[in-house]
Amino acid sequence: MSTPFTDVAAEHALFNTKSRQKIQQTEFMTSAPTFRLCPPDVGLEVAFAGRSNAGKSSAINALTNQRQLARSSKTPGRTQMINFFSIGNTDRRLVDLPGYGYAAVPLEMKKEWQVELEEYLVSRSSLAGLVLMTDIRHPLKFFDEQMLHWAKDGDLPVHILLTKADKLKYGASKNALLNTRKRLKKLGLKCTIQLFSALRKEGLDELAGVMGNWYEYQLNDDKLIETDLSASDDTENSDESLDTAQDTDK
Repeated sequence: MSTPFTDVAAEHALFNTKSRQKIQQTEFMTSAPTFRLCPPDVGLEVAFAGRSNAGKSSAINALTNQRQLARSSKTPGRTQMINFFSIGNTDRRLVDLPGYGYAAVPLEMKKEWQVELEEYLVSRSSLAGLVLMTDIRHPLKFFDEQMLHWAKDGDLPVHILLTKADKLKYGASKNALLNTRKRLKKLGLKCTIQLFSALRKEGLDELAGVMGNWYEYQLNDDKLIETDLSASDDTENSDESLDTAQDTDK
C-alpha cells in the first residue's frame, strides 16, 4: 500500500531522481533586502515561502542534502532578506523568501514584508513556481491564503507542502491532506499538494519532481521539456478543513 508521502503529486514527479541530484548542487548566491535589489530577472527560479514556524529552512536543507544551506533565525520572523541560491548555474535558482506571520514582529515590519512579497510574486518574470509550506497541524492560516491569492493574481503555479507530517499518525495525516484540498477548492485556488517531513526525509522525491517540471528541463542535461503545471484532479474528493491553532517552531 502506498504511503501518503508518495501517492500525491506523483504525476509531477517524472524527473524526481535527476532533479534531486541536480538540486543537491545548490550553492548560496546572494541576499537582497528588497525586491528592487534582487539579481537580474532572467532564467528561472522557484521560491519557497511559509510562516516563520512552518519549517522552511529544514525543508530546503533536506531537499538539498545540506545541513546549513538555509539557516534558521534564533528569533522566528526576524530574517528579512530574500536569499538566492544557484542550482548548477545562476540561470536556475532557488529562492528562500522571508518568513511571515510571527506575532512578535512589529506591525510596521510586517507591512513592509507584505509589500515586498506581493511585488515579488506578482512582478518577478523569472519566477516559475511557488512552494508554500504550512504546518500540517494548522494549515492555511490567513497569510498563507493571502500568498496563494497573490500567486493566483500573477498566474503563478503553487505546490503546497504540509510540513511536519511526522507529528501525526498515518490516518490523521491523510485526513489533513484531504481536508486541506477541500479548503483550497472552496477558496477557488488550484494548487498541487503533498505531505512532507524534513525530519524523516519523506516527500523529497515528489517535491524535486515538481521543481524539475517547473524549471522546464531535465536537470541532468538541461534539455527543455514540455510540462503540464495544472492542478491535480485529486482535489475533487475531500473533507472539511481542519481547525487552525497557533503553534511554535521546533
